[in-house]
Amino acid sequence: MSFVEKFGLWTEAQHAAALHALEELKARNIEIIRFSFPDQHGLLRGKTLVVEEAANALRNGVTMTTTMFAKDTSHRTVFPVFSAGGGFDMPEMQGAADVLMIPDPTTFKVLPWAPHTGWFLCDVYFSNGRPVPFATRQLFRNALDRLSSQGYDFMAGLEVEFHIFKVNDPRMQPADAGQPGEPPEVSLLSHGYQFLTELRYDQIDPVLELIRRDIIKLGLPLRSLEVEYGPSQVEFTFAPAVGLQIADDMILFRSAVKQICQRNGYHATFMCRPRIPNVISSGWHMHQSLIHSKDKSNAFMPMTPGADLSDLGRHYMAGLLEHACGATALSTPTINGYKRYRAYSLAPDRAIWGRDNRGVMVRVLGGANDNATRLENRVGEPAANPYLYFSSQVLSGLDGIHRELEPGPSADAPYETPAQYLPHTLADAIECLRNDACLREGLGAGFVDYFCKIKEAEIARFNMEVTEWEQKEYFNVF
Repeated sequence: MSFVEKFGLWTEAQHAAALHALEELKARNIEIIRFSFPDQHGLLRGKTLVVEEAANALRNGVTMTTTMFAKDTSHRTVFPVFSAGGGFDMPEMQGAADVLMIPDPTTFKVLPWAPHTGWFLCDVYFSNGRPVPFATRQLFRNALDRLSSQGYDFMAGLEVEFHIFKVNDPRMQPADAGQPGEPPEVSLLSHGYQFLTELRYDQIDPVLELIRRDIIKLGLPLRSLEVEYGPSQVEFTFAPAVGLQIADDMILFRSAVKQICQRNGYHATFMCRPRIPNVISSGWHMHQSLIHSKDKSNAFMPMTPGADLSDLGRHYMAGLLEHACGATALSTPTINGYKRYRAYSLAPDRAIWGRDNRGVMVRVLGGANDNATRLENRVGEPAANPYLYFSSQVLSGLDGIHRELEPGPSADAPYETPAQYLPHTLADAIECLRNDACLREGLGAGFVDYFCKIKEAEIARFNMEVTEWEQKEYFNVF
């Protein structure tokens, strides 16, 4: 009996998808397969197997060391994995033991930029069949199950800004290695500031075409490619999808863009605010709504003429505002991302909502008889782990619904309306998350403490560095 059968890990749809994937491997002359899982940062990690191992790996998994869950963004291990409980107070995590990556057969792809390579997205389990509690794909699935029990499904659309640069020097000398290594030296593809001009688009069309063709071949629901305001900055938008699919799409899109660019002499970065002269911050604006599970109708669409949202939609939005402080640690999980929150910009600086206003945190779009009625949360950075970002929205919104919270009036002057400010630093956001009872219960106290420890390790390393600002500020004057 296989591991999948022993613990009943697949649905009928997944069993059928596994058979179809095996047929595709033969028909399309696939030679190797990448088995990957999204880690705590939303980065793909995994192993590559030859195709002859595919059938066994599909049903019995691929081993992976538990230390993958112990690393910060520099890939340093920040938990004492060889102490009792591995630093997690869990015997399964001790001693860099193995876990199993179990493929989700419905995610199977052939990578267009590596045409002899198949790809599966995996869930991670201990050898006893229990899901690893730090695996964020499972955490989002748990949040969706809570929502489903109330008769709703989560629908969201991706609107992602990022930068693409030409690589001048990849910085691959031995002295450039490290944790982290030296970033590449790059130059711009456009001067920027000509927002949505056709001339700027045509200037970077060659690299956008490289990305577009392969994204379409992956089956991702691409809608638009846009030239953003800043130098070398672009935005991709996607049609809305339901449930787990939208987070999986974000993981695959982000990884695909970086790989396609890397192979063609470019560097794509989803870092919020690169330290490059004149470069503008990138955001991840999340469009979201709830739909009724039975008839798929929009649960946010109001029936009353002139209303912005249904009662349920108002309560959900109020939940987003109520838990904005703690949820920011999940929507903006890097030190760099907090440099985007600035007054009188296209980014929010406080927990406020408004009708079709790009200065607020939550922008309301649609209205009576508009089946596209939705909320656009403008708080996130494109480097966020989508499973955690989405989970924070579902859990916060459900709390607003259960408590029948009200969001207050629309803010027409978002940078002048009194409201709770968003955290100014990652350290502030981590403290908010740790003390948010709703998110702590929804994600699990163990996960929240784990996530905060990893982020605190990154903050501690940052605080030990001497920055250029300090050098300029103090070196000459004192």
